[in-house]
Amino acid sequence: MSGALYAVTDVAEARRRLHSGREIALLDVREAGQFGEAHPLFATPCSYSKLEPLARRLVPRANAPLLLLDAGDGVAERAAGRLSRMGYRDITVVQGGMPAWAEAGFPVYKGVNVPSKTLGEMAEQIWHPQMITAQELAGWQREGRAFAFFDARPPEEYAKMRVPGAACLPNGELPHRLAAAGIGDAPVVITCAGRTRGIIGAIGARLAGHAGPIYALENGTQGWALAGHDLERGNTAERFPVLTDAQLADTRRGAKTLMSRFGINQVCAQDIRHFLSDPETTTYLLDVRSAEEAAADPVPGAVHALSGQLVQATDQWVAVRHARMVLFDDSGMRAALAAFWLRQLGYEPHVALIDDDIRRMPDAEPAFRLPDAGPAPELISAREAIAAAEGGRGTFIDMRSSPAFRKGHVAGAAWFIRPRAAAVVSLLRQRDALIVADEPLLVALAAEDLREAGAGALRLVADGHAALVAAGAPVAVTPDDPPDTEAIDHLFFVHDRHDGNLEASRRYIEWETGLVAQLDEAERMEFRLEQPS
Repeated sequence: MSGALYAVTDVAEARRRLHSGREIALLDVREAGQFGEAHPLFATPCSYSKLEPLARRLVPRANAPLLLLDAGDGVAERAAGRLSRMGYRDITVVQGGMPAWAEAGFPVYKGVNVPSKTLGEMAEQIWHPQMITAQELAGWQREGRAFAFFDARPPEEYAKMRVPGAACLPNGELPHRLAAAGIGDAPVVITCAGRTRGIIGAIGARLAGHAGPIYALENGTQGWALAGHDLERGNTAERFPVLTDAQLADTRRGAKTLMSRFGINQVCAQDIRHFLSDPETTTYLLDVRSAEEAAADPVPGAVHALSGQLVQATDQWVAVRHARMVLFDDSGMRAALAAFWLRQLGYEPHVALIDDDIRRMPDAEPAFRLPDAGPAPELISAREAIAAAEGGRGTFIDMRSSPAFRKGHVAGAAWFIRPRAAAVVSLLRQRDALIVADEPLLVALAAEDLREAGAGALRLVADGHAALVAAGAPVAVTPDDPPDTEAIDHLFFVHDRHDGNLEASRRYIEWETGLVAQLDEAERMEFRLEQPS
């Protein structure tokens, strides 16, 4: 890059690099709503509003090659400057951004976690797991038929809604703990909120060796609601079943069989040190055990990623295509199943069984430190802020999410998101910016954008919106402000499918089942599909 902060390339070259088989991270620096409405298949969401903390987690190697995609609005260039200052050294801006990508006729996808969902649909076509409809399952329940029923989502999602009778046991944990659940060879039904985790869970349980019938609930909780049945909300997940020493030994043997069958490598602490010293390959260290296990027995340098969620939403942890992963586990089953799927997504996964040598590995120094964004905004009390606004000395700018702003904000406040710093500064008219926010780190980063756009004094309201309300600030409710076109942090695409909007559920399922048909040949070749033997 000849000393420059970044290079520039056109969309055709960007796409060639994306499908070259080499390491590359296509970071989409637009906001969540923009990303979810239209993005390339293998783009990773890394919104400019949260750029620095997201990037250092998603791309742990300083010289990993980065492609930055924006809305053709100059945000990628700003992001390049911020990333360069963090220490990233191979940055290329995609000229024209997403509009140029679409204009070139390259495939465009809605939604989130699309590669993982596409893999689920492709796996269903290859492995043909048994499916059970909502009506059939309801019939089983009425008949009092004996079967085990599990929800493959993590506890926080399970809490929102479930099909009645389903116990929370997420993918990865499910095959690891089936013996401890005491179900023997009874039929097992696995559900999720839609399709992917039910399909992946049913195939995974079969691969792990469950001898009884295994079914995926067709279309999950949404299929249940579309069939006219009620969902239960406000659920509390029970503690996961605890394995005996004998059951743990059994699951270890099962994991070894699975790894041998599919050629999945097991590595030790010495191998991991070698990986981390390799300057040419990005290595991710991921602990795929339950959150409680990972917290009680931490692996130095590893990031927690529940096994099934790592497969379901890989782009929340990993941005570099074709990168190396080390998956830490005690039994190996959770890691082996995650590795089985991640390799099909184009990564190089390895399993590491946690031992004392791994526990003694040095905790690596952070690869990146967040850059100094200049002085943090001065704190101002809620009462002082109200007085400043009423006296014409300050204007409230609210950094909370657009849905939160719509539900209620201080009267006269302007909604603010970091990529739109110049627009909000134009509203200040030399008055102090009275910042209302939930996350101090993001305020510090946004402050730099505000100053660059010409803002004067920046003041952060202590304790945020709640303190202003408690101090008597008038509150406005604006269901249409910001308008949908400006609420770029929020994805409106079938966003209310879990809240009773059955038409949104129909559209979502239609979208999910149509993903494979959207693939072009270059995209299909990125999936390394395993075949039943």
